[in-house]
Amino acid sequence: MPQKPIIIGVAGGSGSGKTTISRALYEQFSGHPITIIEQDYYYKDQAELAPEVRRRQNYDHPCAFDNELLYQHLTHLLQRRAVALPQYDYTRDTRADHTKHQEPVDVIILEGILALYDEKIRSLMDIKIFVDTDADLRFIRRMQRDYHERGRSIESVVAQYTAQVRPMHNQFVEPTKRHAHIIIPSDEQNSVAVDILMAKIAAILQQRLADS
Repeated sequence: MPQKPIIIGVAGGSGSGKTTISRALYEQFSGHPITIIEQDYYYKDQAELAPEVRRRQNYDHPCAFDNELLYQHLTHLLQRRAVALPQYDYTRDTRADHTKHQEPVDVIILEGILALYDEKIRSLMDIKIFVDTDADLRFIRRMQRDYHERGRSIESVVAQYTAQVRPMHNQFVEPTKRHAHIIIPSDEQNSVAVDILMAKIAAILQQRLADS
């Protein structure tokens, strides 16, 4: 019987360094079937809304995500069933027309600002991580990303951060830190935490292989 996949949740504020941590784990376990699933894939479809209405939506609120679909897909992957991951078009502020085929893998990294928020999704995780970063650094990183990668103006990024991102972080993201097994500071010294995580993941893989 195939071994049960490992699910690792990586949460933290926007621009905290979640992707850096996730990529470091991915690269270290590239010898195993492994994937990164971004929670952002599961922003709700807004195709029926006018473009100006879409842009005004609060994308940092838990209600912005289709957690039921995410839970369903993670459950299917745990059952070694392939899924079609939704994709999101940030230039149109709605779900893209295409999906991404995902075969079952041994290690699933779920990365997102609210990856640890939903209790049902959290219950599927073997390891829960929160990446902790100062607010000013998170803001700078978000501005750079949204401006260069998502075609947003600096004025719109600042307005969104002030009205939505900062208050949503304080209300919903920061409190999920209490669910984490490991809290990683996002700085140049986080390699120690990554090494500890790799050892833990390797131990779980080895145990499940022995049990299968």
